[in-house]
Order: sequence, then C-alpha cells, then structure tokens
Amino acid sequence: MGGHHAEPYKVPHPSIYKVENVPQLLEVKESLARQGLSDPWLRNEAWRYERKAFGTHSSRLNTFMFRGLGVGFCAFLVTIAAEYALGIGKGQGGHGHGHDDGKHH
Repeated sequence: MGGHHAEPYKVPHPSIYKVENVPQLLEVKESLARQGLSDPWLRNEAWRYERKAFGTHSSRLNTFMFRGLGVGFCAFLVTIAAEYALGIGKGQGGHGHGHDDGKHH
C-alpha cells in the first residue's frame, strides 16, 4: 500500500470562492450589514453558485428528474417484447388468474 498516488480529482483552494462574486450572497451580506450583523461562514455557500462546475438549479433538476429515462424506456420495450414473444399475459381474462369460467365463489 506504499507509494505515491495521484489524487483522482483536484480540490480547489477555498480562496477562489468569494461572496462578492455571487450576487445572491452579496445581497444577503449587505442585508445583514444593514442590521449590524455578519455571517463569517457565508463564503461556504459560494460554491453552490459556480455554474461552470455545478450547472444551474434548473439543469440540476432536469438531470435529477430525467436521469435513466432512456435506459428505463428501453427496459420497458424489452419487457413488452419478451411478454409478447413468450405469450405471457394472453388469455388471462377478467380477474387475472387465467381461469375465468363465469362462476364467482
């Protein structure tokens, strides 16, 4: 387990994230300042607004909602084709047990 391993990713230096670069956070900072308050941890939220690395809110929502849709639809089509090819589901009648003789118990 010895040796030097290169990191699989590069961790950005925290100084690149500035409240002044994010209009929404700058508004919060100024609003707090008007009330005589400050939030020393506000910079920790700046990374969330980095569009190049994380996209926009709507792009992240679209990714979340539709990821896997193509694979799922293909699986659906394969399932339908397999059921059709194997004759599964044919002739199961009214209540789905395959022996609908018209009598009810």
